[in-house]
Amino acid sequence: MVSIDEVARVAGVSTATVSRALSGRGHVSAGAKAKVEEAAKSLGYVVSASASSLASGRTRNIGVLVPFLDRWFFSTVLSGIASALMRRGYDITLYSLTADRGERHDVFDTFLRRGRVDGVIAISLELGEEETERLVELDLPVIAIGGPNPHLTTLTVDDVAVARLATEHLLALGHREIAHIGASPEFDIDFHIPTQRRQGFEQALADAGIEVSPSLFEPADFTIEGGFRAAKQLLGKPGRPTAIFAASDEMAIGALLAARDLGYRVPEDLSVIGIDGHELGEFFRLTTVDQFPMGQGERAADAMLAALEAADDEAPTHRPGELPFELIVRGSTARLPG
Repeated sequence: MVSIDEVARVAGVSTATVSRALSGRGHVSAGAKAKVEEAAKSLGYVVSASASSLASGRTRNIGVLVPFLDRWFFSTVLSGIASALMRRGYDITLYSLTADRGERHDVFDTFLRRGRVDGVIAISLELGEEETERLVELDLPVIAIGGPNPHLTTLTVDDVAVARLATEHLLALGHREIAHIGASPEFDIDFHIPTQRRQGFEQALADAGIEVSPSLFEPADFTIEGGFRAAKQLLGKPGRPTAIFAASDEMAIGALLAARDLGYRVPEDLSVIGIDGHELGEFFRLTTVDQFPMGQGERAADAMLAALEAADDEAPTHRPGELPFELIVRGSTARLPG
C-alpha cells in the first residue's frame, strides 16, 4: 500500500501538510493542496478511515435522520447532503425515523450513542423534548432542517410566507375563486407544515378581502395520485375554482392531470401553482414556489462542516438561519380572462 510519506515526497511537502490537505482539517494553501491531491491520485493513495479516526478522534461519518426515504423531497435534500459531504471526504449513515416509538428509542438511545458519527443532521423532523435532550447529550454538532427547535442549530423555511407568495401570485392574476389542496390530518405531522401553508393561503385571501370557503379545500397525501383525486373533487363541484394552489408540486402535477382528464385547459380554464421546485416542474410547465431542496441539503452539510471546524478551533458555532425560496412562473398560471 502507498504510504502518506510517499505522497509527501512526490508532492514535495511535509506529511503534516498531506494530512491537512486530504482531511480538510487545518489551513493549506491552494497550491499545496493541488500538489497533494495530484500526487495522491497518481499514486493511488487513499486515506485510511481507521487510521484517520485514530489520529483525529473523528469517524468522518455524519448521521442523517430522515422521516421518509421514498418521498422525492426528502431524497432530494438527502442527495444535497451526501454530495456536499462526499466532496469533503465524509460518509453518511442513514437512520429512518418512523412514528414507531420503540424504533425511535433505539435510534436515540442506542445507535447514535455508539460513537460512529461526528455529527447529526435531522431532515424535517419535529423531535420531542426527550429526543432533543438525547441529541444534546451526545455532545456532537446537530443541524436540523425545518425547525424551529430552540435547543438545536436550525435551518428553517417560513412556510406561511411561502404559501402567501403562491396565493398572492394567483390573486395578482385576478383569481378570486381559488381552491387549496392541503393535507389530511395523518400527513400533518412534524412542524405541521401543511397547516402553516393553509394559514398562509387563508391570510392572503383575507388580506384581499376574500372570504375563505371550506368547499374550496380538499385534503390529500402529498402525492401525484392524491392531488389528482383532490382536484377531481374540486373541479366536479358546482361553482368550480378558476385556480388551484396545491401545498406541494407533486399534488399540483396531479391537479394538472385531473384538469386535462376533465377537459379543462391549463392555464386558459384553470391556473395551478405548487410548492417545492420539483424536478418534473419544468416538464409540466408548472408555476411553483421553489424552496431549493437540493440546496437545503448542501447548506445543512456546510453548516455541519462549519460546526466541526468551529469545534476544532474552539470558535463559536455558525448559526444558520432562514432558507430561501423563490416564485418561478411558468405556463400553468395566467391572468383570469375578462
